[in-house]
Amino acid sequence: MWWTPRAWPEGLRASMPLALPIAAVGMSFGLLAGPLLGAIPSILMSAVVWSGTAQFAALSILTSGGGTALAAGAGLLANTRFLPMGFALAPSMKGRPLRRLLTGALLADASFVIGHRGGGRFDISAVAWAAPVQYVTWVGGTVVGVAGATAIGDPSRWGLDVLFPVFYLSLLLPDLFPEHIQAGGRRARRQADRASSGRGPASSRNLRPIIVAVLAAAITLALTPIAPPGVPVLVAAAAALIGLRPPRQSMTQAGVGDDA
Repeated sequence: MWWTPRAWPEGLRASMPLALPIAAVGMSFGLLAGPLLGAIPSILMSAVVWSGTAQFAALSILTSGGGTALAAGAGLLANTRFLPMGFALAPSMKGRPLRRLLTGALLADASFVIGHRGGGRFDISAVAWAAPVQYVTWVGGTVVGVAGATAIGDPSRWGLDVLFPVFYLSLLLPDLFPEHIQAGGRRARRQADRASSGRGPASSRNLRPIIVAVLAAAITLALTPIAPPGVPVLVAAAAALIGLRPPRQSMTQAGVGDDA
């Protein structure tokens, strides 16, 4: 039947397990922002900005006594991460500029991961369909947090302060260890590719994603004590530039194919 989970678009199905953690992180934002910004501004911020990283960065500036302009700047710095994400999506997008623009507006961190198909390819439909659950649960969580700020109190009392980093770690792990977490589909595709090309198992695993993750984490940890909120994340994103150079194995295989 049409309402069964199997009939739902892939992006919608894949985003369902994220509903609870996104709502919980949104609730923690509402708890912190409500007393400072007020109920309506906090909810409007989640509805318009729709970016936990940018909102928490701006909130941290305001909490420490910074001005509105500095808080907005921190939020903008945090959201510059969507530029390289947009560049990565662009080759997979089709249609007229307006449709591409509207699809890009639905991009979020979890959508980017859900739509990734490896090798620089993205399922744009999955990216778009992953957005509704994330948006509704984020705004809804903020509403609950704002409404229950007095009753719930300090988010750290309930362990809600750890949800934000844990949420992003859960998005990162599948790309760091795909052979363990998403073994079935990806391994089958790799084996099919090797069979069609006449090659055996790969001689070595591509460790580049892990190197990038470790380097980005090190940069963030080093800059957090001395840089304004949002800047460490922006600078750490430069670690991804390692990916501009093709892996040595890929270049070697390409050379063998050309000689053949």
